[in-house]
Amino acid sequence: QVQLVESGGGLVQAGGSLRLSCTASGRTLRNFAMAWFRQAPGKEREFVAVITGTGGNTLYANSVKGRFTISRDNAKNTVYLEMSSLKPEDTAVYYCAAEEMLFTTKANEYYYWGQGTQVTVSS
Repeated sequence: QVQLVESGGGLVQAGGSLRLSCTASGRTLRNFAMAWFRQAPGKEREFVAVITGTGGNTLYANSVKGRFTISRDNAKNTVYLEMSSLKPEDTAVYYCAAEEMLFTTKANEYYYWGQGTQVTVSS
């Protein structure tokens, strides 16, 4: 079993930055693809970014490309999402997810999920 705990969310003004962290316990993450998803009120959960187990490959949603950076520290069993140039439309609950068998952008293919952390961007 893998337990994921996100942290780092909060309230920030448009144009500001935040760094989210997702720390795992139960198993080492080095064999897992790790992703960030987000869900705004009344909307479906959407893909944000994903990184391979080694950190050698990443994918981003077009809406965050160039503004967000996903990274990982396998020694700390932690994945990060650096968010900059934040916009009000980035407001959502951000979830991290882990998947051992696939490198995927599809939420329904992730087995392990965190509880989420709220990010609110004011205009």
